Amino acid sequence: MDAHTERAVADVSAFVEAVTETRKYLAKVSDPDRIDAAESELLGRKSLLVLARRQLGNLPSDIRKQAGRRVNEARDRLQQAVDEARSRVKAELRVQSYETDRLDLTERLISQRQRRGSLHLITQARDHLEDIFVGMGFTVAEGPEVESAWYNYEALNIPEWHPARGSFDTLFVDLGEPEEVMLRSHNSPVQIRTMEACEPPIYIVAPGRAFRRDTADATHLPTFNQIEGLVVDHDITMADLAGTVDEFVKAFFGREVDCRLRPSHFPFTEPSAEFDVSRPDGSWLELGGCGMVHPDVLRNCEVDPEVWQGFAFGFGIDRLVAIRYQLEDIRELANSDVRFLRQFQHPVREVLL
Repeated sequence: MDAHTERAVADVSAFVEAVTETRKYLAKVSDPDRIDAAESELLGRKSLLVLARRQLGNLPSDIRKQAGRRVNEARDRLQQAVDEARSRVKAELRVQSYETDRLDLTERLISQRQRRGSLHLITQARDHLEDIFVGMGFTVAEGPEVESAWYNYEALNIPEWHPARGSFDTLFVDLGEPEEVMLRSHNSPVQIRTMEACEPPIYIVAPGRAFRRDTADATHLPTFNQIEGLVVDHDITMADLAGTVDEFVKAFFGREVDCRLRPSHFPFTEPSAEFDVSRPDGSWLELGGCGMVHPDVLRNCEVDPEVWQGFAFGFGIDRLVAIRYQLEDIRELANSDVRFLRQFQHPVREVLL
């Protein structure tokens, strides 16, 4: 073996050995600059890799291929070690940064008797209802609580002479023309706004607060929570409505609870119905109203009733909670009595008081 061959073999071996030592070094280093320096020393323009590759031409053909493979494999191992070291050091520096910049903003009570709060019963029920209807293919829609007469009444086929539009039932707001702006008395305006803004098919539920001039008693509140649903699609029938209501009732109360529809009348649906749920003693309890969307309501939203049909339903969340937990006085839900609310603490989504 001549001197040129010996020098070439030595340079190749030196690169391979340097890669082995550098990989051990990179496994322990924690400085990004040192990683860059090691990479430049072995893989840069004037590195041992460049020298080893130049020397391959001085090797006899019978060992050149094997030496070239050693050089390439060593280079790949080194590049992998460099990438792994960079990822590790980056993660370590991120953790250090989090620890350095972290601020403890926890509020703590002076008293040692710390108590944890939870979601209110109404919020728990609303979240549960949204989950049920989202699972059935609905989306959640919201709208303003202060509405005009158009959205709260006229678009819903409730004429000016209708008793529901009187001041004895509606809480008017001192804006615009007299009796033209009010706190919404139901969540149906969300349905109108959705039909105006979206092309069918529409599948929505609209939870939220509504307001009426009621005196608070065991079964009524002036500010209450409703959830209303609207479906507009091709070939929708009362059978679709009945199936939807029945599935909701069973999902919320249990599969053993039955549901029935009774004929009724609402200005915004035709035909209309009330829906009841069964009690363990065999009696029935009214839960809410529903029906097929009145053609005039569809026309008011520029939806052709000859092409699209729909159904709507609505019920009070407060009453639903009162039924589920057998509350004798619905005012308990608005009194904020901590002793009462602690009986229904949510086991998961807790917040520190």
